[in-house]
Amino acid sequence: MKNALMAFALVGSTLAAAPRVAKADTKLAFVDLQRALEETEDGKKAKNKLKSEFERKQKELDSKSEELKAAKEAFDKKAPLMKPEALAKEQKELEGRFIELQQVYGRLQRDLATKEQDAMGGLMKKLQTAVGQIAEREKIALVLERNSSVVWGQPSLDITNEVIRLYNSMDSSSKPKK
Repeated sequence: MKNALMAFALVGSTLAAAPRVAKADTKLAFVDLQRALEETEDGKKAKNKLKSEFERKQKELDSKSEELKAAKEAFDKKAPLMKPEALAKEQKELEGRFIELQQVYGRLQRDLATKEQDAMGGLMKKLQTAVGQIAEREKIALVLERNSSVVWGQPSLDITNEVIRLYNSMDSSSKPKK
């Protein structure tokens, strides 16, 4: 009996000293940041700008590709009639143009990726500010990102629409417009 009382006292003191994991009134929420990026006014503008930039660069790449294709077709027609040294010289020139096209393609891809990262980085910081303001105002203890950590959540916990509204009401200094 004495051992049982000591065990009970030990468990009781351990539980009393243990930090509380969560209170019953702790508020949680989630936000779909990808959807918010796509549906905010700035996100739509950035997406359209990036799309037009991509289309412009794609046209440039298509034009260079067509030029190379035409040169290759012309080479293939006259190749049987060419002397070996002229054939080798023109073949080397075509290979050089092909390598140049690949380099242009790589440069354009990197350029577009950098522009997208720059555009989305600024938007993401402003979105995080909006999420933080809503969390503070609503006394939300934890906000999770829908696409990376929430498998399912009650729709009432989704603050995405509110984040989009607040974001669209913010000026460039990240404070709500009055």
